[in-house]
Amino acid sequence: QVQLAESGGGLVQAGGSLRLSCAASGRTSSSIPLGWFPQAPGKEREFVASISWSGTTIFYSDSVKGRFTIPRDNAKNTVYLQMNSLKAEDTAVYYCTGDPEGNWRSASDWNYWGQGTQVTVSS
Repeated sequence: QVQLAESGGGLVQAGGSLRLSCAASGRTSSSIPLGWFPQAPGKEREFVASISWSGTTIFYSDSVKGRFTIPRDNAKNTVYLQMNSLKAEDTAVYYCTGDPEGNWRSASDWNYWGQGTQVTVSS
């Protein structure tokens, strides 16, 4: 079992930055890939970034490539989403997820989810 706890969301102006954190815990929380899926009101959860345990495999969506990064600190069992050059369309609840079964870009293929943290970008 894996528990995921997000933090770091808030209200920022367009062009600003935020760093989200996701702390993983539980009996099977070690050595799993982790990712981030934001969900805007009335929309499906959309892939933005994922990273393997080793950090050698990283994926980004085209919409955030060059603006966001997804570092992880395995000593702390924590993954981050560093968000720079934020846009109004980045506004969403950002969910941390872990342990994919197949397509890392598909929300339905991930097994564990956090409760989300709200990111609001004002224009």
